[in-house]
Amino acid sequence: MSSNIDGIIVKAYGGFYFVKAGASLWRCTLRGVFRHRNIAPLVGDRVLLSVDAQDQAVVEEVYPRRNALLRPPVANVDRSVIVFAVRDPEPTLALLDRFLIQSGAEEVLPVICFNKIDLEEGRTPEFAPAYRAAGYTVLLTSARAGAGIEELRQILAEGISVFAGPSGSGKSSLLNAVQSGLSLKTGEVGHKLKRGRHTTRHVELLTMEGGGLVADTPGFSTLFLPEMKRVELVYFFPEMEKYNNSCRFRGCLHKAEPDCAVKRAVAGKEIDGGRYGRYIDMLNEIIVRERSY
Repeated sequence: MSSNIDGIIVKAYGGFYFVKAGASLWRCTLRGVFRHRNIAPLVGDRVLLSVDAQDQAVVEEVYPRRNALLRPPVANVDRSVIVFAVRDPEPTLALLDRFLIQSGAEEVLPVICFNKIDLEEGRTPEFAPAYRAAGYTVLLTSARAGAGIEELRQILAEGISVFAGPSGSGKSSLLNAVQSGLSLKTGEVGHKLKRGRHTTRHVELLTMEGGGLVADTPGFSTLFLPEMKRVELVYFFPEMEKYNNSCRFRGCLHKAEPDCAVKRAVAGKEIDGGRYGRYIDMLNEIIVRERSY
């Protein structure tokens, strides 16, 4: 006789789905009907398992998703923690803005983490205030000095968080500072599951002591803009969007149009000039992409 259990997929590897249910981790196969329907469950999916008397577990149902990211492939994400070093390596703010746009497109709450703040000798990085003024949550952290670690720990204590950022930004060091030995923890295991070391060669949700789940991901160096129309880009810049209805022309792109409220705000330093310049760069990219269709 089998029993039914609700759980969440924390890893998919070697043809098996590893599902966390309470304090147990089940190695599961997938019911054949999913393959016939061409349905591929993702890490982060909430699922229904059936477990027989021999502790053989099968994924019977995948519950509806709230969202799904393509890179990394994770479902039901609550927030993205976007980590950039303040120095070593120097931050590429154009890439950060693309991360923010991707998060917004997927309706995932972004948290910006400017890491290695100890290299600034106590000074606030000059680019941080612009993102705070735009309405983003900005943390200043250092795994070495312990700065911002408790605040980050509280943020990661609930829901599913995706940890992302370029290589060398210190993501793994931050995670280890938040929870020592995190990458080695696999929890209580069911169905003769062997212990193993976490690796970013595949996406895996790591369990936090506070109950949250974190996906550590490989570093990224480029990120394509999601599909959108040129008039939609401004909605991914919160500090610009609030001026959108004050321009003379409806559908103003805030580029070359006269009497543009956004351009006035940039001139008056109410909007950061660097952010506006990167908006124009991305706007031109979208315009070129539209013309190629």
